[in-house]
Amino acid sequence: MAVTPHPDTAAPAIHCAVITVSDTRTVDTDRSGQLIQQLLHDAGHHVMAYTIVKDEPAQIQAALQQLSHQVGLAAVIVNGGTGIAPRDTTYDALAILLEKTLPGFGELFRSLSYQEIGSRAMASRAIAGVYGSQLVFSVPGSTGAVTLAMQALILPELRHLVSQIQAGSP
Repeated sequence: MAVTPHPDTAAPAIHCAVITVSDTRTVDTDRSGQLIQQLLHDAGHHVMAYTIVKDEPAQIQAALQQLSHQVGLAAVIVNGGTGIAPRDTTYDALAILLEKTLPGFGELFRSLSYQEIGSRAMASRAIAGVYGSQLVFSVPGSTGAVTLAMQALILPELRHLVSQIQAGSP
């Protein structure tokens, strides 16, 4: 059960982007990317951009860097490529770009995942942090992982975390 320690006084829509990292998915087969977009929409947020990139560090970084120039975009949710297989490079690509990290996101995600899938949760390299003026979340690409991350962690805190980043902006 999610507990909101301090409800946000205003409930503005957050402008978000979704990046799916996959060597095989297409717009038609990207169930996780579609699910993220639907959950954001259902929560009253706006999806400004959506893209699929190959699991190549340079492509992942370029996609995030390109989105950092979109005026009004406050959050980017990346799915896929967070495991430890040789082709899973999302964590490595993003970790060096993030200016601040939210270690608690990955810790909480793995803890919640452990309750659902057991010890295999340790292989997840979910990460979150700040890049420029945008909040970035990176989660595994399965629909189960996306649902868990979105419903238990991202959506309950999205407005609050974005407001924290914007509070320090000129």
